[in-house]
Amino acid sequence: MFETIGQFVQKKTALLDGQLIFSFTLPSNLQTMHKLKTDELNRLSKEEFEQAEKTPIIIVLDNIRSLSNVGAFFRTADAFRIEELFLCGITACPPHREIHKTALGADETVKWRYFETTEAACQRLKAEGYRIFAIEQVEGSVSLHDYIFEPNTAYILGNEVEGVSEEALPYCDGAIELPQEGTKHSLNVSVCAGIVMWKAFEQLKISTNRRKL
Repeated sequence: MFETIGQFVQKKTALLDGQLIFSFTLPSNLQTMHKLKTDELNRLSKEEFEQAEKTPIIIVLDNIRSLSNVGAFFRTADAFRIEELFLCGITACPPHREIHKTALGADETVKWRYFETTEAACQRLKAEGYRIFAIEQVEGSVSLHDYIFEPNTAYILGNEVEGVSEEALPYCDGAIELPQEGTKHSLNVSVCAGIVMWKAFEQLKISTNRRKL
């Protein structure tokens, strides 16, 4: 049974002989907590998303082989309103059933361009005035903890096995490494991309909005 005690709710359950099995306390506000329904999430329509302000970075997919990973890139880019994805080399492009399945339709909202090589993508970025950073474990890399995101910057995430391609590194202004302390020092590329996109969104969009308040 539940017994109200001040600001807490205590649940008690007893054995047949009357002895207590367990007890715990929860804040009383948890009594009213419920999962939000789809229509309560304030999701944008495709048209609203197209017109909405974007997080001013470009994510470069450098020969990503997994269709599920590509779909995850689109899904996360939609969540954090990333400006654009550059799909390079063997990276598959929409429309594709497997991409769409993982992206949950974000392949229809996020802007993207395809380049035959990552080098061609880097050349286009430089021509458009972008700085480029590799997300890679290299000598002289900067920890994501210490990196400050800036607008008009592109971030390259490499192949699941080979990482960022050698052809792309000469175009990079630097490299960012995600600090890890486990036995593998290896993250799935779409997970890594999600961390980077969230961090960029946090600094470039959330921080900007807070300053406007």
